[in-house]
This record gives sequence, C-alpha cells and structure tokens, in this order.
Amino acid sequence: MPSARRALPSLLLCAALLAGCATPDRDPRLQPGRSNEAEVVALYGQPGRVWPEADGGRTLEYSGQPMGRHTWMVTLDAAGRLVGVIDALSPAGRARVQPGMTPEQVSRLLGRERSRVFFRNSGEDVWDWTIEPDQTGYGLRFNVHFKDGVVVRTTQSMVFPSRLFPGMDD
Repeated sequence: MPSARRALPSLLLCAALLAGCATPDRDPRLQPGRSNEAEVVALYGQPGRVWPEADGGRTLEYSGQPMGRHTWMVTLDAAGRLVGVIDALSPAGRARVQPGMTPEQVSRLLGRERSRVFFRNSGEDVWDWTIEPDQTGYGLRFNVHFKDGVVVRTTQSMVFPSRLFPGMDD
C-alpha cells in the first residue's frame, strides 16, 4: 500500500499533463450547443483573432504558428454557444484556398501565417504555414502565392533539418 501512495502524485501529474494536451476539437470538456465562449477562453486563453460571422456569431482563431501545425477555428453562435471546431490547416481546410481570393479571405480561412516573403523577380508575395509532415517525416509548409493582391496558386515545400544548426529547421 505505501508504494501506491507514492505513485499517486505521479499519476495525478501525468493525468494533468495529458489533460493539458487536449485540443479544442477533441476536448471532452467542450460540448457543441452546451459550452460557451467563456468556457472556451477559460480552457484555451484569449484567441489570436476573432472573426465576425454573418449570422451574428463569431469564430475564435487559435493559431499555433510559427512552430505549431494547427489553427483551431472555434465557431460560436449569436448567443455565444459552441457550434463546432475545425483545424483550418487540415488538408480539407487548405483545399478551400482558391485562385482569386484576397489576403483577408485567406487569413480568415487559415489563420495567422508563419511568415511572409516578397519575391521581387516574380512579383509574388508568398505566405506560409507550418503543417503536418507527410509520410517522409520531413517538415512541410503550405505556401500561398499572391500577385496583385489575389491568390495565384498554392504550393507545399519540404523543410529539411539544418546540418549546421541541429534542431533548427529551414
């Protein structure tokens, strides 16, 4: 029995750490139709941005950029009740970016970008997001290319480990 008492604090610590790893889409504490904005903010903090919805609701943006691989969009109805949660950087979320979209429309879909780089020769402004790696295991970035203020195309690029600075990608 004494060894069980000594193990209890360790078990409680592990449970607390695992609970801290919950994501809004899988968090059992969040229930569509029941949970409200105050509960979401209490669990996940203040959102990076809040987007108004046409029906009077709001979407709370929780971006993990630059190092994270997800952007959680938490949708609330006009009464502030949870409607749903999506990962904007999932393959389906990225597929919604289409040629002709404006930077604001892309931000609204994908959340805050990791970086922006302007390429003078092509005249393109390229925004990127860190996303889940594919089967190769190398890091990936999703890139949105803008020209003259609209999307012209999207690409993906691999991120190889740095030989000079282990642990530092790019």
